[in-house]
Amino acid sequence: MPARPRLLSLGDRVRYDGREHTVAALHGTSVRLVDDAQAASVVLLGHLLASAGFIVLSTSLSRPPLPEAGVLEGLPEEAAQRAEWWRRQLTELLTGRPDGDAGGPVRAEYDPTVHSLRQRELAKVAELRDCGEEVGLSTLRRMRSRFENEGVAGLVDGRLRKPATGTSRADPRVVDAIANIPGGRTDEPTVSAQVLRRRVERLLAAEHGAGVVRMPSRAAFYRLLEAVTAGQHLFGSARTRRSLGKQPKRMFGQLTAARPGEVMEIDSTPLDVMVIHDHGTVDRCELTGLIDLATRTLAAVVLRPSTKAVDAALLLARAMTPEPVRPGWSDALRMSRSVLPYPSLLSLDERLDKAAAVPVIVPETVVSDHGKAFISDNFRNACRHLGISFQPAHPDTPTDRPHIERTLGSVSTMFAQYVAGYTGRSAEMWGKDPAAQAAWSIHELQELLQEWIVVWQARPHDGLRDPLMPDRPLSPNEKYAALVSAAGYAPGLAPFRRQPSGAGPDGKLWEVHFDPYDISASGYAITTARAGSPRPGATCARLPSR
Repeated sequence: MPARPRLLSLGDRVRYDGREHTVAALHGTSVRLVDDAQAASVVLLGHLLASAGFIVLSTSLSRPPLPEAGVLEGLPEEAAQRAEWWRRQLTELLTGRPDGDAGGPVRAEYDPTVHSLRQRELAKVAELRDCGEEVGLSTLRRMRSRFENEGVAGLVDGRLRKPATGTSRADPRVVDAIANIPGGRTDEPTVSAQVLRRRVERLLAAEHGAGVVRMPSRAAFYRLLEAVTAGQHLFGSARTRRSLGKQPKRMFGQLTAARPGEVMEIDSTPLDVMVIHDHGTVDRCELTGLIDLATRTLAAVVLRPSTKAVDAALLLARAMTPEPVRPGWSDALRMSRSVLPYPSLLSLDERLDKAAAVPVIVPETVVSDHGKAFISDNFRNACRHLGISFQPAHPDTPTDRPHIERTLGSVSTMFAQYVAGYTGRSAEMWGKDPAAQAAWSIHELQELLQEWIVVWQARPHDGLRDPLMPDRPLSPNEKYAALVSAAGYAPGLAPFRRQPSGAGPDGKLWEVHFDPYDISASGYAITTARAGSPRPGATCARLPSR
């Protein structure tokens, strides 16, 4: 049978003009050849193929990948034997030689210089069928492709493959010692690889005896260290390493709230803005926020030099108090102009008449971290008095309250960055003198933040979806409007109307305190109802009879 014409490819070894050459380049109809003496020549492809004595000695296309050392170790014997059987069959299919021996004889029916790949595949299927192996052509092609791309590993059942670790032939005892390092470095400073190498040596000496386990070379140890500790930030930021160490060793769960106020999260964080404090100094302040899980409503926020227990307690009252539309605010920010069910809510609670487009939510359960302001008796007593269930998160487990963490981060990226005096989230990102750019007092910044929250409430949130319209994210206000129709609305004053308090001469007055964070002193929040005389500084008022 005459030889099948074929095209050359890079890396092929050929005999031409009495010498052996390697195909170094192909350009159009020209072929660049380099002989063993590194002498280069350019020949037309037609002239090369027609020249006397031209022959292809070896081809890169028919050269199977090298077997991976140890890839079959640890596999069941039957699986390893099957992979080895496939390796022999496919090597013969690709090279014509069962073991890929360049000096061995080539079987005529699998000679790649005579038969096309399809002809060889059909011949192999027929041969296997005669031997009692029912292998289809599609199966053979799939196994050949996997063998060419992945080597012997591609011939093993994926359910039995060992994950690649990058440790190659390293001593398992050294690998185990390196794997034990990251767990003890979570709270430690970042050190060099040389320090860790000495620690591994001490661990091996203590466990197996001095000199028993041979350490790899320095370069090999560094490569092994990088492969075993990949993704654990062993040589990166210590803060990132501590954050990763706080992740739970289990699958993340998901808490679903079906109504506004069912679960709310509270937290504090420094705000990345320089502000002018009351005594004239310029410094950062703390942002404390309360978010509703069901609607992602930022129900209440407060800016203080440092968060105290009374600030956290008052935040609960602010969540249940309508936010008034301040002078100078756009009329579009009113609740009456929003998607909130204003007419039906107004009939229940007249406080909403001139309120901003922010829902009023009564908390049922509040989740917080173990900050002093939140685990204090003051905050716990406020929750108990208002009938709120207080639920502290697990220590050092930010995944117990991820929504407030993410929302306060959004305040920094979507609000603080646009404010004069913005510092950035770390000292490395500060400008030259952010304190000199501070332009707002803490009270003025509080007003700006309250106005921004009204805009936040109308912004679509990717975490809020309707089952009937899963492709369209809802805004917090839209989600609140959908849920309040099913869950109802609890007015803040309704439970107290026409009820005696026991305070005042006739026992019908209620103790009312003004909101200290409202500089206009026009907002009121009922914080306590007790019999007897009111506290000093408090005022008593008779609630509307309606």
